[in-house]
Amino acid sequence: MAALWEDVLRDQPAVREVAAVAVDAALLEGVLMRTEGEPNASDVVNYAPFTLLPSAVPRALFEQAYAVQQDFNLLVDAISRNKEFLEHTLASTIKVDDFTARLFRIHTQVLEEGLAQSVFLGINRSDYMFDCGVDGTPALKQIEINTIAASFGGLTSRTAAVHGRVLKVLGKCEEASRLLTNTPSKGLALGIAKAWELYGSPSAVVMFLVEEVQRNIFDQRCVENELWNRNIRVIRKRFRDVFEKGFLDDARRLYMDGQEVAVVYYREGYVPKNYDQQNWEARLLLERSRAVKCPDIATQLAGTKKVQQELSRPGTLERLLPGCTEAIARIRATFTGLYSLDMGEEGDKMVATAIADPDRFVLKPQREGGGNNLYGEELRQVLEKIRDSPERISYILMDKIKPQPSMNYLLRAHSPLQVSECISELGIFGVYVRRGQEMVMNRAAGHLLRTKATEHADGGVAAGVAVLDTPYLV
Repeated sequence: MAALWEDVLRDQPAVREVAAVAVDAALLEGVLMRTEGEPNASDVVNYAPFTLLPSAVPRALFEQAYAVQQDFNLLVDAISRNKEFLEHTLASTIKVDDFTARLFRIHTQVLEEGLAQSVFLGINRSDYMFDCGVDGTPALKQIEINTIAASFGGLTSRTAAVHGRVLKVLGKCEEASRLLTNTPSKGLALGIAKAWELYGSPSAVVMFLVEEVQRNIFDQRCVENELWNRNIRVIRKRFRDVFEKGFLDDARRLYMDGQEVAVVYYREGYVPKNYDQQNWEARLLLERSRAVKCPDIATQLAGTKKVQQELSRPGTLERLLPGCTEAIARIRATFTGLYSLDMGEEGDKMVATAIADPDRFVLKPQREGGGNNLYGEELRQVLEKIRDSPERISYILMDKIKPQPSMNYLLRAHSPLQVSECISELGIFGVYVRRGQEMVMNRAAGHLLRTKATEHADGGVAAGVAVLDTPYLV
């Protein structure tokens, strides 16, 4: 796999020439982000970082990732509906992790009051790496599943065209024709549109709940435009707008600026810094409403690392998906080793093992958004500090996945053009819509390939570490 595009990588003049073409192609196709200096202004933009060349992905593993996505959609939905499972699984975490505890309190309050929401929309992204075994055979291993604000479905819908242009300029037209069409923005919009339709109020709007700093606005606009093309009105609001202007009527319908809201699509609200007291109150208002939340708070909790670790325990999948033997086998085949750090003998043993051999593991807190995981010496230092403290319960330990690196150029604005040793991460977008007990839609909605230099242990595109990529199936 490492030898793909070897002829190009050796030809410096060709690389320089095609890199300039690639940047113009990215701007032409709309692979755009706002700048760090002006994160809320669209009058100065630049291309989102991307690889010069598409990266090799084993066809069998790519197909395996797509084949298991509907199973993961069903699993996430099953977890979100199982109050006892969430309560039992997160019991130790909510004692030491205030963020998870506050989410869980809202979840409990909404259930006690009685759910006003009858239509449920899930948009998730299951992320994988290709673990290189002792014999060199790659295997698909899940890193995590993102159940809130899974990003880059928009920009990745436009990245394959850029890589197609690059390959054609390099005289590789046949290779360019093999790049897959990939349109997650359409797939995500399809789910939102179906939820909007089932809500049953043609004049109601879809509300994108967005961050104060909106560098990645064009990724969201791709999905938004698909909804406008279906004549579905979209508004963009922040938590503070909801706090100041949002209200519920007697039937718990949600109104913003006098408009009824059918669907709330969260692109915000996944990390503690997204919340102050007003924002927590706004979140509770949204959760109490009849509007379709994507995700509702139970589905956000289903994406926590502690839940991921619990799923790897023998018998857990069987309890959540009774009778789904084949789906369980497909899901379990993607799991790597996941370990609890709860207080007690099992947790003590895992802490000692990880301190003795930190390069075997990744230490993961209950956080989304990239850039949170700990590796190597940093992992060892943190575990030594918290080994006897309940604080360790707020983490899980995972076997470190070791993919085969390859060489590529990572194109970033204002950065020198240099070849890097890289590893890639494949995400599959999943969309499902449930009304009451009936699953109305369940599908894989496209893919996202992100690539980063091996010197960076953790972090995604939004975190400024990984870059957008296109899979070239081998």
